[in-house]
Amino acid sequence: MKAIRKRSNAPIFWALFGAGGMLSALLGPMLVFITGIAVPLGLLLPADTMSYANMLAFSQNLIGKGFIFAVIALFLWHAAHRIFHSLHDIGIHAGTAAKLICYGGAMLGTLIAAYALLAIGF
Repeated sequence: MKAIRKRSNAPIFWALFGAGGMLSALLGPMLVFITGIAVPLGLLLPADTMSYANMLAFSQNLIGKGFIFAVIALFLWHAAHRIFHSLHDIGIHAGTAAKLICYGGAMLGTLIAAYALLAIGF
């Protein structure tokens, strides 16, 4: 008789970590440049690029909602996975408690982002 093997949930977290890492590496520096340097200093973009009206319109658009949600959620999952494994690297082997704190925080942040994006309407 075959032994039943317990399935691991690790591939899900590694996939979210990888997607978040790729997104943060490709888009993170660009987002910092646009929101922190280019728009405030008036470089390359008009001064009203990030006005309240423009940002509200962007966040009410389906594509804008998807982009904002992907950035927030995948950055959170990437950070959660990195923090969890960094705890292990520095000698903190908290096990289930660390998993719940790290991944639970990422899940909570993802749910809050989804709620906030849905609450502002379309």
